[in-house]
Amino acid sequence: MSNSIMIQGTTSDAGKTTLVAALCRILKNRGVSVVPFKPQNMALNSAVTIDGGEIGRAQALQAQAAGLQPHTDMNPILIKPTSDTKAQIIIQGRAVSDMDAAVYHDYKTRAMDAVLDSYRRLQNQYDVIVVEGAGSPAEINLRDRDIANMGFAEAVDCPVIIIADIDRGGVFAHLVGTLDLLSPSEQNRVIGFVINRFRGDLSLLQSGLDWLEQKTGKPVLGVIPYIHGLVLDAEDALERNVATKANTKIRVAVLVFPRISNHNDFDVLRLHPDVEFFWVGPEQVIPPVDLIILPGSKNVRADLHFLRAQGWDKSIAKHLRYGGKVIGICGGMQMLGESIDDPLGVEDIPGDTPGLGYLELSTELTAEKILRQQEGVLWDLTTPIQGYEIHCGVSSGAALSRPAVYFKTVDNLKVPDGAVSVDEQVMGTYLHGLFDSKEACSAILGWCGAENIVVIDLNQLREQALDKLAACVLESINMEALNMEVLGL
Repeated sequence: MSNSIMIQGTTSDAGKTTLVAALCRILKNRGVSVVPFKPQNMALNSAVTIDGGEIGRAQALQAQAAGLQPHTDMNPILIKPTSDTKAQIIIQGRAVSDMDAAVYHDYKTRAMDAVLDSYRRLQNQYDVIVVEGAGSPAEINLRDRDIANMGFAEAVDCPVIIIADIDRGGVFAHLVGTLDLLSPSEQNRVIGFVINRFRGDLSLLQSGLDWLEQKTGKPVLGVIPYIHGLVLDAEDALERNVATKANTKIRVAVLVFPRISNHNDFDVLRLHPDVEFFWVGPEQVIPPVDLIILPGSKNVRADLHFLRAQGWDKSIAKHLRYGGKVIGICGGMQMLGESIDDPLGVEDIPGDTPGLGYLELSTELTAEKILRQQEGVLWDLTTPIQGYEIHCGVSSGAALSRPAVYFKTVDNLKVPDGAVSVDEQVMGTYLHGLFDSKEACSAILGWCGAENIVVIDLNQLREQALDKLAACVLESINMEALNMEVLGL
């Protein structure tokens, strides 16, 4: 049976995801059979797994760190908000229902059964499980029936490390306060602290570390420095717009909807040396660009209403009049069509919403979610593409006779997907990860008018970032204490 260690945080974005990824890569490099696990995740960034389900994008990254294909057991409960009060609940990769917070609270006992079922399967397959908590274990209102933090750790008798982000300020208050709000048995479960994103001279922090250890009786297992330039998939938060790049060849804007999903689709554009990239959020004006992208959405009709409320529909029309290009991915493609019908209330209240009308297609949202990993080619029938589908909806119409991509089947047939407008200014597809293939990225940016684009390999950048992260954590963390006292290695 496997040994486990759980990383919990004082806040969201404290560094839980990156520390789990680092530990997975470190142990993998030592030849240890290791797997990541997150009992419950709330995120709109998801990945399609090898067994045909979906999990949080962060767990797919951690799987890569461990040298594994993503599997639904790595994140058995995924919560995808559709509004401020309601969310789609995904159990072991499959959507089971939309619930409000009160209903899900009552459902947690059943959800815990799925969590423990997945955990035990992983126990039988791997030597070490590195577990990631969610948010903070000190959220008093969420402690009843908790399955994401200490509730899980207590159920499986798992030791816990608490990580805090010193870059936010108040790190000692975060750590002491979090520990103080735990029950005595939970406090005993905490084996130490890790401080993340430290800048400066470590000797100047030492007096604080000594005080923390004396105050709590818990050791500081390490201080991780602020690591610049990591190319790692964000769980949900958008990365800030980068500073203006010199000598860029194309300008790209991605619209940020309230329920934007899978925004990691655009990591390669955001990091590309030839691309000036802009997130355009609420109450912001779309700047002069060559390409506007409408991303995926967890609530397409509501986000289309938001788009119009921002006046972005008028900006898109002006952009096209001046010869610009527009791409819609998944929900973004549905918005570019003539109508979106949700007769069953799959994403919101039942109804039909007019689309932007740039592609001659209509979409009906359906209860069954399509989850597929895909490979194929672009419209030119030669440029390779790969990615995944994850959507509730079927599109039909004349525009689909001019496909944007073709998916390959096991019989090597070419199945058309998406559409390109007759004037070749507008393109839409259900394929997430459209830009991840370096050849496809260069071809699409070329379609937008950018010539001689530099080719970058996003997967190689991720691998380099994981290696850099692991090396830095290995230097910063007392791994020997973990090996001997916790993991038994």
